Amino acid sequence: MGILNFDSRVFLAPMAGITDRPMRRLVKSFGQGQVVSEMVAINAIQRKNPKSYKIADVREEEYPVIVQLVGGESELFAEVIPLIEELGACSIDINMGCPVKKIVNNNSGSYLMKDIKRAEEIIRTAVKTSKLPISIKFRKGWDNNHVNAVEFAKMCEANGASYITVHGRTRSDFYSGEADWKIIREVKQAVKIPVIGNGDITSPQTARKMLEETGADGVMIGRSALGAPWLISQIHEYLEEGKEETIVQTETIKKALLTHIKELIDYYGERLALGISRKYVCWYCKNCRDARRFRENYVKIDNFEDAYAEIDRYFDNLQKER
Repeated sequence: MGILNFDSRVFLAPMAGITDRPMRRLVKSFGQGQVVSEMVAINAIQRKNPKSYKIADVREEEYPVIVQLVGGESELFAEVIPLIEELGACSIDINMGCPVKKIVNNNSGSYLMKDIKRAEEIIRTAVKTSKLPISIKFRKGWDNNHVNAVEFAKMCEANGASYITVHGRTRSDFYSGEADWKIIREVKQAVKIPVIGNGDITSPQTARKMLEETGADGVMIGRSALGAPWLISQIHEYLEEGKEETIVQTETIKKALLTHIKELIDYYGERLALGISRKYVCWYCKNCRDARRFRENYVKIDNFEDAYAEIDRYFDNLQKER
Protein backbone atom coordinates (compact mmCIF):
# COMPACT_ATOMS: atom_id res chain seq x y z
CA MET A 1 0.00 0.00 0.00
CA GLY A 2 1.36 3.43 -0.91
CA ILE A 3 1.28 6.37 1.44
CA LEU A 4 -1.08 8.90 -0.11
CA ASN A 5 0.61 10.54 -3.10
CA PHE A 6 4.03 10.99 -1.48
CA ASP A 7 6.98 10.28 -3.77
CA SER A 8 8.75 8.22 -1.13
CA ARG A 9 8.05 5.91 1.79
CA VAL A 10 11.08 7.31 3.63
CA PHE A 11 10.32 10.22 5.97
CA LEU A 12 12.56 12.67 7.79
CA ALA A 13 11.16 12.83 11.33
CA PRO A 14 9.97 16.17 12.71
CA MET A 15 12.54 17.37 15.25
CA ALA A 16 12.19 20.64 17.15
CA GLY A 17 15.02 23.05 16.41
CA ILE A 18 16.35 20.79 13.65
CA THR A 19 13.98 20.06 10.76
CA ASP A 20 13.70 23.69 9.76
CA ARG A 21 13.79 24.91 6.16
CA PRO A 22 17.62 24.76 5.95
CA MET A 23 17.63 21.10 7.02
CA ARG A 24 14.72 20.18 4.73
CA ARG A 25 16.30 21.85 1.71
CA LEU A 26 19.58 20.08 2.31
CA VAL A 27 17.91 16.67 2.70
CA LYS A 28 15.96 17.20 -0.52
CA SER A 29 19.10 18.30 -2.38
CA PHE A 30 20.43 14.74 -2.06
CA GLY A 31 17.39 13.09 -3.65
CA GLN A 32 13.99 11.73 -2.77
CA GLY A 33 12.40 11.48 0.64
CA GLN A 34 9.45 13.08 2.43
CA VAL A 35 10.14 15.97 4.81
CA VAL A 36 8.23 17.25 7.83
CA SER A 37 8.38 20.62 9.58
CA GLU A 38 9.41 21.22 13.15
CA MET A 39 6.56 20.80 15.64
CA VAL A 40 4.36 23.92 15.73
CA ALA A 41 2.24 24.73 18.80
CA ILE A 42 -1.31 25.62 17.79
CA ASN A 43 -1.76 28.05 20.69
CA ALA A 44 1.30 29.98 19.45
CA ILE A 45 -0.15 30.12 15.93
CA GLN A 46 -3.48 31.25 17.36
CA ARG A 47 -1.65 34.06 19.20
CA LYS A 48 0.06 34.98 15.91
CA ASN A 49 3.51 34.33 17.33
CA PRO A 50 5.99 35.39 14.57
CA LYS A 51 8.45 32.56 15.23
CA SER A 52 5.72 29.92 14.99
CA TYR A 53 4.35 31.51 11.83
CA LYS A 54 7.80 31.29 10.28
CA ILE A 55 8.10 27.61 11.19
CA ALA A 56 4.69 26.82 9.69
CA ASP A 57 5.18 28.82 6.49
CA VAL A 58 6.45 26.40 3.84
CA ARG A 59 5.15 28.23 0.76
CA GLU A 60 8.62 29.02 -0.60
CA GLU A 61 9.68 25.38 -0.69
CA GLU A 62 9.44 23.69 -4.07
CA TYR A 63 8.66 20.21 -2.68
CA PRO A 64 5.80 18.93 -0.49
CA VAL A 65 6.18 19.59 3.24
CA ILE A 66 4.10 17.97 5.98
CA VAL A 67 3.48 20.45 8.80
CA GLN A 68 3.31 18.98 12.29
CA LEU A 69 1.03 20.55 14.89
CA VAL A 70 0.86 20.00 18.63
CA GLY A 71 -1.84 21.02 21.07
CA GLY A 72 -4.52 19.79 23.41
CA GLU A 73 -7.64 21.74 22.48
CA SER A 74 -9.80 20.61 19.57
CA GLU A 75 -11.37 24.05 19.07
CA LEU A 76 -7.92 25.57 18.52
CA PHE A 77 -7.18 22.98 15.84
CA ALA A 78 -10.38 24.04 14.07
CA GLU A 79 -9.22 27.65 14.22
CA VAL A 80 -5.61 27.10 13.18
CA ILE A 81 -5.84 24.42 10.45
CA PRO A 82 -7.22 26.75 7.71
CA LEU A 83 -4.22 29.03 8.25
CA ILE A 84 -1.79 26.09 8.06
CA GLU A 85 -3.37 25.17 4.74
CA GLU A 86 -2.82 28.70 3.48
CA LEU A 87 0.82 28.53 4.57
CA GLY A 88 1.50 25.74 2.09
CA ALA A 89 1.33 22.40 3.94
CA CYS A 90 0.74 19.35 1.75
CA SER A 91 -0.54 17.37 4.75
CA ILE A 92 -0.95 17.92 8.49
CA ASP A 93 0.50 15.68 11.17
CA ILE A 94 -0.67 15.90 14.78
CA ASN A 95 1.93 15.13 17.42
CA MET A 96 0.58 12.80 20.09
CA GLY A 97 3.95 11.35 21.06
CA CYS A 98 6.25 14.16 22.21
CA PRO A 99 7.58 13.17 25.66
CA VAL A 100 8.84 16.61 26.73
CA LYS A 101 7.44 17.70 30.11
CA LYS A 102 6.39 21.17 28.93
CA ILE A 103 4.31 19.65 26.12
CA VAL A 104 2.84 16.87 28.28
CA ASN A 105 1.85 19.36 30.99
CA ASN A 106 -0.11 21.26 28.35
CA ASN A 107 -2.37 18.22 27.77
CA SER A 108 -0.70 17.54 24.44
CA GLY A 109 1.98 15.32 22.92
CA SER A 110 2.18 11.90 24.56
CA TYR A 111 -0.23 13.00 27.30
CA LEU A 112 -2.98 12.32 24.77
CA MET A 113 -2.20 8.60 24.89
CA LYS A 114 -3.60 8.74 28.44
CA ASP A 115 -6.65 10.80 27.41
CA ILE A 116 -8.07 8.98 24.42
CA LYS A 117 -11.35 10.90 24.53
CA ARG A 118 -9.52 14.20 24.14
CA ALA A 119 -7.32 12.72 21.39
CA GLU A 120 -10.41 11.45 19.60
CA GLU A 121 -12.05 14.89 19.70
CA ILE A 122 -8.91 16.51 18.30
CA ILE A 123 -8.61 14.05 15.40
CA ARG A 124 -12.30 14.21 14.56
CA THR A 125 -12.23 18.01 14.56
CA ALA A 126 -9.05 18.18 12.50
CA VAL A 127 -10.36 15.77 9.88
CA LYS A 128 -13.66 17.62 9.65
CA THR A 129 -11.92 21.02 9.36
CA SER A 130 -9.07 20.20 7.00
CA LYS A 131 -9.03 19.83 3.24
CA LEU A 132 -5.67 18.09 3.65
CA PRO A 133 -4.89 14.56 4.85
CA ILE A 134 -4.48 14.30 8.62
CA SER A 135 -1.96 11.92 10.17
CA ILE A 136 -1.11 11.15 13.79
CA LYS A 137 2.30 10.41 15.30
CA PHE A 138 2.28 8.58 18.61
CA ARG A 139 4.24 6.15 20.78
CA LYS A 140 3.99 2.62 22.08
CA GLY A 141 2.19 3.94 25.17
CA TRP A 142 2.70 6.07 28.24
CA ASP A 143 4.95 3.49 29.93
CA ASN A 144 5.45 -0.25 29.80
CA ASN A 145 2.52 -0.78 32.16
CA HIS A 146 0.24 1.19 29.84
CA VAL A 147 0.98 0.01 26.30
CA ASN A 148 -2.01 1.01 24.20
CA ALA A 149 -0.64 1.72 20.72
CA VAL A 150 -2.97 -0.80 19.03
CA GLU A 151 -6.08 0.64 20.69
CA PHE A 152 -4.87 4.15 19.90
CA ALA A 153 -4.21 3.28 16.25
CA LYS A 154 -7.71 1.87 15.84
CA MET A 155 -9.14 5.07 17.33
CA CYS A 156 -7.11 7.18 14.87
CA GLU A 157 -8.38 5.14 11.94
CA ALA A 158 -12.00 5.25 13.15
CA ASN A 159 -11.88 9.04 13.35
CA GLY A 160 -10.54 9.58 9.85
CA ALA A 161 -6.74 9.70 10.08
CA SER A 162 -5.21 9.10 6.64
CA TYR A 163 -2.10 7.40 8.01
CA ILE A 164 -0.23 7.02 11.31
CA THR A 165 3.37 6.95 12.54
CA VAL A 166 4.32 4.76 15.48
CA HIS A 167 7.49 5.29 17.55
CA GLY A 168 8.40 2.02 19.21
CA ARG A 169 9.17 3.58 22.61
CA THR A 170 6.93 4.66 25.47
CA ARG A 171 6.80 8.18 26.84
CA SER A 172 8.77 7.09 29.90
CA ASP A 173 11.50 5.68 27.63
CA PHE A 174 12.01 9.07 25.96
CA TYR A 175 14.77 8.06 23.50
CA SER A 176 16.62 5.47 25.57
CA GLY A 177 16.78 1.72 25.14
CA GLU A 178 15.78 -0.20 22.03
CA ALA A 179 12.68 0.64 20.03
CA ASP A 180 10.04 -2.10 20.11
CA TRP A 181 9.35 -3.01 16.49
CA LYS A 182 6.93 -5.75 17.58
CA ILE A 183 4.38 -3.13 18.62
CA ILE A 184 4.66 -1.54 15.17
CA ARG A 185 3.85 -4.91 13.62
CA GLU A 186 0.85 -5.31 15.93
CA VAL A 187 -0.42 -1.87 14.96
CA LYS A 188 0.02 -2.64 11.26
CA GLN A 189 -1.97 -5.84 11.64
CA ALA A 190 -4.77 -4.00 13.45
CA VAL A 191 -5.53 -1.20 10.95
CA LYS A 192 -6.03 -0.75 7.22
CA ILE A 193 -4.56 2.76 6.88
CA PRO A 194 -0.82 3.10 6.11
CA VAL A 195 1.57 2.76 9.05
CA ILE A 196 5.02 4.37 9.25
CA GLY A 197 7.54 2.81 11.62
CA ASN A 198 9.86 5.01 13.67
CA GLY A 199 12.73 4.10 15.98
CA ASP A 200 16.31 2.81 15.64
CA ILE A 201 16.61 3.09 11.87
CA THR A 202 20.24 3.95 11.31
CA SER A 203 20.98 2.71 7.79
CA PRO A 204 19.34 1.45 4.59
CA GLN A 205 19.73 -2.10 5.91
CA THR A 206 17.96 -1.41 9.20
CA ALA A 207 15.18 0.35 7.27
CA ARG A 208 14.58 -2.75 5.18
CA LYS A 209 14.78 -4.93 8.30
CA MET A 210 12.06 -2.86 9.98
CA LEU A 211 9.80 -3.07 6.94
CA GLU A 212 10.29 -6.84 6.75
CA GLU A 213 9.73 -7.42 10.47
CA THR A 214 6.75 -5.09 10.90
CA GLY A 215 5.02 -5.00 7.51
CA ALA A 216 4.97 -1.20 7.84
CA ASP A 217 4.31 0.89 4.75
CA GLY A 218 7.11 3.36 5.38
CA VAL A 219 9.94 4.34 7.69
CA MET A 220 10.74 7.54 9.57
CA ILE A 221 14.31 8.53 10.41
CA GLY A 222 15.17 11.01 13.15
CA ARG A 223 18.45 11.28 15.04
CA SER A 224 20.42 9.16 12.55
CA ALA A 225 20.01 11.92 9.96
CA LEU A 226 21.77 14.51 12.16
CA GLY A 227 24.97 15.35 10.36
CA ALA A 228 23.97 12.93 7.60
CA PRO A 229 21.35 14.67 5.40
CA TRP A 230 22.15 12.20 2.60
CA LEU A 231 20.80 9.27 4.65
CA ILE A 232 17.15 9.78 3.68
CA SER A 233 17.86 9.52 -0.05
CA GLN A 234 20.30 6.63 0.51
CA ILE A 235 17.52 4.67 2.24
CA HIS A 236 15.02 5.57 -0.48
CA GLU A 237 17.38 4.38 -3.25
CA TYR A 238 18.19 1.18 -1.38
CA LEU A 239 14.54 0.30 -0.79
CA GLU A 240 13.27 1.24 -4.24
CA GLU A 241 16.23 0.39 -6.48
CA GLY A 242 18.41 -1.90 -4.40
CA LYS A 243 21.22 0.63 -4.66
CA GLU A 244 23.86 0.10 -1.99
CA GLU A 245 25.02 3.24 -0.20
CA THR A 246 28.50 4.43 -1.00
CA ILE A 247 30.99 5.62 1.60
CA VAL A 248 30.47 9.32 2.14
CA GLN A 249 33.69 11.11 1.26
CA THR A 250 35.26 13.90 3.30
CA GLU A 251 34.57 16.37 0.48
CA THR A 252 30.85 15.53 0.62
CA ILE A 253 30.70 16.08 4.38
CA LYS A 254 32.49 19.43 4.12
CA LYS A 255 30.31 20.59 1.23
CA ALA A 256 27.12 19.58 3.07
CA LEU A 257 28.22 21.42 6.22
CA LEU A 258 29.08 24.60 4.28
CA THR A 259 25.77 24.43 2.38
CA HIS A 260 23.92 23.93 5.65
CA ILE A 261 25.61 26.99 7.16
CA LYS A 262 24.73 29.07 4.07
CA GLU A 263 21.09 27.99 4.39
CA LEU A 264 21.12 28.87 8.10
CA ILE A 265 22.45 32.36 7.33
CA ASP A 266 19.83 32.90 4.62
CA TYR A 267 17.04 31.80 6.94
CA TYR A 268 18.08 33.16 10.35
CA GLY A 269 20.65 35.86 9.60
CA GLU A 270 24.34 35.72 10.51
CA ARG A 271 24.01 36.49 14.22
CA LEU A 272 21.66 33.61 15.00
CA ALA A 273 23.12 31.26 12.39
CA LEU A 274 26.57 31.14 13.97
CA GLY A 275 25.22 29.85 17.27
CA ILE A 276 22.93 27.36 15.56
CA SER A 277 25.76 26.10 13.36
CA ARG A 278 27.71 24.88 16.41
CA LYS A 279 25.44 21.91 17.02
CA TYR A 280 25.58 20.93 13.34
CA VAL A 281 29.38 21.05 13.33
CA CYS A 282 29.33 18.53 16.19
CA TRP A 283 27.06 16.21 14.22
CA TYR A 284 28.83 16.47 10.86
CA CYS A 285 32.21 15.49 12.32
CA LYS A 286 30.92 12.82 14.72
CA ASN A 287 32.62 9.93 12.90
CA CYS A 288 35.72 11.81 11.76
CA ARG A 289 39.24 11.80 13.18
CA ASP A 290 40.24 14.47 15.70
CA ALA A 291 36.63 15.64 15.90
CA ARG A 292 36.85 16.63 19.54
CA ARG A 293 39.49 19.30 18.98
CA PHE A 294 37.59 20.63 15.97
CA ARG A 295 34.41 20.97 18.02
CA GLU A 296 36.25 22.63 20.89
CA ASN A 297 37.81 25.16 18.53
CA TYR A 298 34.60 25.88 16.63
CA VAL A 299 32.36 26.59 19.62
CA LYS A 300 34.73 29.37 20.74
CA ILE A 301 34.54 31.19 17.39
CA ASP A 302 32.45 34.39 17.26
CA ASN A 303 32.49 35.27 13.54
CA PHE A 304 32.02 33.43 10.27
CA GLU A 305 35.39 34.40 8.80
CA ASP A 306 37.12 32.41 11.54
CA ALA A 307 34.46 29.70 11.35
CA TYR A 308 35.12 29.07 7.65
CA ALA A 309 38.87 29.10 8.25
CA GLU A 310 38.54 26.47 10.99
CA ILE A 311 36.33 24.30 8.76
CA ASP A 312 38.92 24.54 5.96
CA ARG A 313 41.76 23.71 8.34
CA TYR A 314 40.01 20.67 9.77
CA PHE A 315 38.78 19.12 6.54
CA ASP A 316 42.01 19.89 4.65
CA ASN A 317 43.90 17.98 7.35
CA LEU A 318 41.49 15.07 6.99
CA GLN A 319 42.14 15.03 3.26
CA LYS A 320 45.90 15.00 3.74
CA GLU A 321 45.68 12.07 6.16
CA ARG A 322 43.74 9.88 3.75
